[in-house]
Amino acid sequence: MRVIVTGGAGFIGSNLILYLHENFPDIEILNLDKLTYASDVNYLSSLKQSGRYHFKKLDLVDRNAVKEAVKTWKPDGVFHLAAESHVDNSIQGPEPFILSNVVGTFNILEECRQFWNSAESEPDSPKRFLHVSTDEVYGALGSDGSFTETTPYAPNSPYSASKAGSDMIVRSYFHTYNLNTVITNCSNNYGPHQHDEKLIPTVIRKALKKEEIPVYGSGENVRDWLYVKDHCSALMTVFQSGNAGEHYNIGGENEWKNIDLVRSICDILNREVGKGPEDDYQNLITFVKDRPGHDFRYSVDIQKIKNELGWEPTENFVEKLAETVRWYINRYS
Repeated sequence: MRVIVTGGAGFIGSNLILYLHENFPDIEILNLDKLTYASDVNYLSSLKQSGRYHFKKLDLVDRNAVKEAVKTWKPDGVFHLAAESHVDNSIQGPEPFILSNVVGTFNILEECRQFWNSAESEPDSPKRFLHVSTDEVYGALGSDGSFTETTPYAPNSPYSASKAGSDMIVRSYFHTYNLNTVITNCSNNYGPHQHDEKLIPTVIRKALKKEEIPVYGSGENVRDWLYVKDHCSALMTVFQSGNAGEHYNIGGENEWKNIDLVRSICDILNREVGKGPEDDYQNLITFVKDRPGHDFRYSVDIQKIKNELGWEPTENFVEKLAETVRWYINRYS
């Protein structure tokens, strides 16, 4: 089977490629990534000698380049992860988010549709398009309840709005063209190799530099945390067994207030490194002005993927958070 992974030099995409390469020896992978500031192909250096992994630098906004890549590779399936994803950046400058997340999604989706309907496509290949999205499309929750796959979309940032738009385009291709699409909406990922701008790496990086650790508002915002390798196993489960046209929420069933997570990271640093201000990295925590449109709480109900596909998260958060912190200690050292 030949698959395309878009955004495969990013955090989730690179972990997905490693997961597919290790666990599915019949899969050949083409990684399409435009190599933005958040990309790192070095994380995939172990695959350089593999005949089953290939890389092409490509911006999905370039329609002609996308067409050529699809026609040349002749994919049986696509894992579409390429996206601008940092909320703060979308507030400062939303245009790249609309281009990458909406236009880019349309281009790869439409070129796959045209190729899979052409005489060049293998008639018996699965031809599945898996679109990876976020729980942020649902908006915000209060202190109770969880998002389900039928929760109405209510995005509150340019980032989440651009992802909601791309979700709707993919949905329309199933209903209009009967294209074999599935959509996943995941909660916050964590693990090794996440970009420095994200919350967990930021806390570790700032702490080790003895700089203030910024926490928005009072730190009461709640997020569900999903280990990236659990996410990868869920994506493959949906790709193999998900019902065409369906949405599947993917989460860790692991909610934390931001301030509690930051304090836990500081506690791990105290044990692993020491030398925090007055022997405690928590003394660096500084509350800063909340960002515009900051959703209070995200929580995803994963009963559908559990009941229909038999997937659930398996990794222990306390253990994997400590492992992740140690990975970043080594990185920043």
